[in-house]
Amino acid sequence: MWIHPEEVLLAGALWVSERANPFFILQRRRGHGRGGGLSGLLVGTLDVVLDSSARVAPYRILLQTADSQIYWNIACGSSRKEITEHWDWLESNLLQTISIFDNDEDVTTFVKGKISGIIAEENRGKQGEEQEEDCGKFREAELKMRRLFGMPDEEKLVNYYSCSYWKGRVPRQGWLYLSVNHLCFYSFLLGKEVTLVVPWTEVTQLEKNATLVFPESIRVSTRHTEHFFSVFLNINDTFKLMEQLANIAMRQLLDNEAFAADRSLPKPCKTLKNVSALKRDLDARAKNERYRTMFRLTQDERLDGHTDCTLWTPFAKMHVVGQLFISNNYICFNSREEDLCQLIIPLREVSIVEKADSSSVLPCPVSISTKNKMNFLFANLKDRDFLVQRISDFLQRTPDSSWGDTSPLSLIGHSASSSVPSSSSAESESVHRGRHYHPGLPTASQSLLRLYHQNAAEDLGPKAMKEKMKEEAWKIHFSEFGRGVCMYRTARTRELVLSGIPERLRGELWLLFSGAQNEMASHPGYYGDLVEQAMGLCSLATEEIERDLHRSMPEHRAFQNETGIAALRRVLTAYAHRNPGIGYCQAMNIVTSVLLLYCTEQEAFWLLVALCERMLPDYYNTRVVGALVDQGVFEELTRAFLPLLYEHMQELGVISTISLSWFLTLFLSVMPFDSAVLLVDCFFYEGIKVIFQVALAVLHDNMDALLSCNDEGEAMTILGRYLDNVVNKQTVTPPIPHLHALLTSGDEPPREIDIFDLIKSSYEKFGSLRSDVIEQMRFKQRLKVIQSLEDTAKRSVVRAMMTESAFSIEELEELYCLFKSKHMTSCYWGSSSSAAERHDPSLPYLEQYRIDPVQFTQLFTALAPWVCGGHTPSLSTRLFRLLDQNQDGLVNFKEFITGLSGMYHGDMTEKLKLLYKLHLPPALCPEEAESALEATHFFTEDEPQGEEGKDGGGDSAEKKEEKVKDYRYYLRMWAKEKELKRETIKDLPRMNQEQFIEFCKTLYNMFSEEPLEQELYHSIATVASLLLRIGEVGKKFNNGSKKSESIDAQALPLDPQGEEGPSEEGSADAQVCRALADAQLEPAALQTSDEEIRDDTSASSYSVVSSGSLQCEDIADDTVLIGGGLRQGSTLDADWSITFEQVLASLLTEPPLVDYFEKKRDIQSKMAACKAQRAVERQISSASDHEITQHSV
Repeated sequence: MWIHPEEVLLAGALWVSERANPFFILQRRRGHGRGGGLSGLLVGTLDVVLDSSARVAPYRILLQTADSQIYWNIACGSSRKEITEHWDWLESNLLQTISIFDNDEDVTTFVKGKISGIIAEENRGKQGEEQEEDCGKFREAELKMRRLFGMPDEEKLVNYYSCSYWKGRVPRQGWLYLSVNHLCFYSFLLGKEVTLVVPWTEVTQLEKNATLVFPESIRVSTRHTEHFFSVFLNINDTFKLMEQLANIAMRQLLDNEAFAADRSLPKPCKTLKNVSALKRDLDARAKNERYRTMFRLTQDERLDGHTDCTLWTPFAKMHVVGQLFISNNYICFNSREEDLCQLIIPLREVSIVEKADSSSVLPCPVSISTKNKMNFLFANLKDRDFLVQRISDFLQRTPDSSWGDTSPLSLIGHSASSSVPSSSSAESESVHRGRHYHPGLPTASQSLLRLYHQNAAEDLGPKAMKEKMKEEAWKIHFSEFGRGVCMYRTARTRELVLSGIPERLRGELWLLFSGAQNEMASHPGYYGDLVEQAMGLCSLATEEIERDLHRSMPEHRAFQNETGIAALRRVLTAYAHRNPGIGYCQAMNIVTSVLLLYCTEQEAFWLLVALCERMLPDYYNTRVVGALVDQGVFEELTRAFLPLLYEHMQELGVISTISLSWFLTLFLSVMPFDSAVLLVDCFFYEGIKVIFQVALAVLHDNMDALLSCNDEGEAMTILGRYLDNVVNKQTVTPPIPHLHALLTSGDEPPREIDIFDLIKSSYEKFGSLRSDVIEQMRFKQRLKVIQSLEDTAKRSVVRAMMTESAFSIEELEELYCLFKSKHMTSCYWGSSSSAAERHDPSLPYLEQYRIDPVQFTQLFTALAPWVCGGHTPSLSTRLFRLLDQNQDGLVNFKEFITGLSGMYHGDMTEKLKLLYKLHLPPALCPEEAESALEATHFFTEDEPQGEEGKDGGGDSAEKKEEKVKDYRYYLRMWAKEKELKRETIKDLPRMNQEQFIEFCKTLYNMFSEEPLEQELYHSIATVASLLLRIGEVGKKFNNGSKKSESIDAQALPLDPQGEEGPSEEGSADAQVCRALADAQLEPAALQTSDEEIRDDTSASSYSVVSSGSLQCEDIADDTVLIGGGLRQGSTLDADWSITFEQVLASLLTEPPLVDYFEKKRDIQSKMAACKAQRAVERQISSASDHEITQHSV
């Protein structure tokens, strides 16, 4: 390719000149193309170690002038062909022009300008979207990666690093390329080449360690092997990027969603050296994720920037040092010291942003005022003007329909939700009654607990007074720290949460701490519309919801009547409609019923959204992946904090059994309700770390008893009893009986454990747990869990297919991996159909992954035993159509194995039947055989007439009786349809002449690589000649029977079996014998040239000639010879046809064909070759340059 001219001082160093003229020199890198001996090995090693572009582009063209010692590099090429094209262009277009220049400087200036113009023109021709801001060095590395590893253009490089790969005990210095879908490594040291490609979807573990053997290394584990990379520079950056890419791959396996680059990413002010746009994209995603997690924001929130600052805290009368974060909908602050102060200001609440007067005590302050009259003062801002401008820009984009076109900066004190009641009151009551959800419902404005306690007498006991004291403490907190979304969150807030949230404030504070309040405020009316869309629809999720409604807290009286049940139904159904990927999962009903006790319907819905989509990610999908991941994290934490107990529990297998129910329901199903709800309080404030802490505290409290257990049941009983007796002695409401506790209580009453003591103990003993550490552990476990789920799916598929195919377990596993890898490839390298269309998790494992015709052809070519050369793609396309029974353009694994098993393990009849079907509709499309449909109509057209003729033969009384028994007839027909009908060879339709010609083409192409090729060709010629004559005889018989039928139609009923073939009656046998005698049928050979045998373009090239007739040279191109008779023209005989029995009988007369179809084929070698195909392609691509070099020199 042309490159911007670069100075070269030493033209001969490490390069060999191959062509030259007075102005240009074409050079080849030393050692490339012809070995080059020791110097070539040294140069190749230097190119790899120093990341020289010469490794990718070993050819170049230099511009030289007679008087100058400086050369200019103007073009480079990866192959001799490419560089020769550039050389020829220079000689034909520039050489004559520059030869008339007098001054060498003018020559140099002219050529440099011309080359720069060509490059500019090429860049202008490319689409703007493709013109990334990647630097030239990075684009060169991406090109190098694609060439070294045979990757397509769709594979995007994210970053590359210099590192050592440990092959055995020997480190190989080279380059590690991290692309979106693969980890690749390349090394070339003194002739020893190492190439490694690992798809991220196959990685089971990533670990960063430092040992004496592998210093500062990263271990990448797959199912079958481990790879060690020593990275001496940027090891942390490398490892974080690897984690991100592996996470994307796991998400791809889980959701089948391909990686999509962020096109709206702001461009940097200047081109960053060796940092790709994708790397910037991934870095931005990681920052966004941390930002959203820190402040519990929605998934679409994107961080715009952050800066150091101080915040004036009126409650502490001091400036708190921290960071200010700005995104498209929020201004957030987090103190540098943990738990000192956190602040979230939604832009919809902001009324004024202004720059305050700067002073030495308070430099560069910015004041932000909100609609509820709160004021926040930030200072020590580095770029205050830019910050205020960004906030103003976001404010102008903040939607607020009640303000119209008025600028939000000029309004103070308006409530964003003030317009909602007026709009709802405008609706008529009649409309409300027609809706499933409307403001008139009791649960639309009140929680279930308030509904059932509103008429109760006021309690003045000690517990009630304690509850009132809690409420007063929170009121004081609100007056001091603010109330609502803009409240200062401090260590004092945590103390109040841990001491228990009052029942009256529980719903409000859950919404606040979970972030659901913000999402609900930004989507007014969303829940009501969703309920209307979802109610009345029938699906698997709604059926499961109906089944579980009455199992949701049946001991609580709020769910012992239709009000609570109906509200629960609406919330669960609306969420299943919102998120079909999750739909409904058991345990969601228990959690949602608790939410409804303290919140209105709409609030409970948004809390459920926060739980399922942010706070407990992937917990409630079909495979409860999130809960399994946290179960693995819990096991790891147990090993770290309670090592003795961990070993004993692992032997018993208890941890995996108990923890799933603990995490899925947040202890609500295993602990008395009044106690578990306090854990939910802590969970909404602290996140999942509280659940881990309490779970560890439960194990710690029962350590001695658990260590003395001998089996799993005993350990489960101990833990169950302990949790049943965790009580809340401060609860105001009458205790709700816990069903599990009633069932498991023994003779002696066990000791009661105060829930507040348990929470306090968990913070004292395990409070050192950090959320970021848990996230790191979650990533590690996610790799294990998803890969183990994939292994489980593979085993299920293999077990199901064992009964339906003759492949061994090992072969089916290998085939499943190959099939799945083809499916996954389509997800990230594009295909004719989207990934969502190909993967449906609700289907059985056998039908989840599907491939399209292009991928099917690739697998067929690599694995099928029938090798047909250039005819293979058309044969593959026909098999695809045959297997694609629902005609959706996709084939699943079960269908794929059905087709492949028939070719490998069927008997001769089965194999021939499959081959026969491949040349009939629907496998043979009209484009391939234009007369196929006409022939099919011809042979099926008369069948209804035959049935009518048969019916017409009976008298009218029988017809009446048949009508009376009609319903019995249809019942029998329905029962037959339900039975699995086994297809026999008599069920196969006839084959017409054009289909037969396609059949012959396939047979001729099948034997090109067989050792007995000539004998097979001779056998096929004999069989083809025989079948042509049989078809001709059948045509004469059918024509004769039709004539007699037309004469005797009124006298004799039509025999429907007359169409079956000429050999089914005595008279037919006589006619066949006479016709065969007339045709003088003898063993015949097909006399055609090699070109005609190989030719797939025209049907006429497969004309069949008997040994006693004309030679091939005497036959015209458009001639079709049938039964010794010559017929001119391209129109084929529509009356000619044969049956499968005739094909089978004819082939059985030839031993070479019988041996060929009965021969056992080995698929193992084909699968091994298929797995190694990528490596082979890479070798071919690199070897082709050597061949070009040898031929052209």
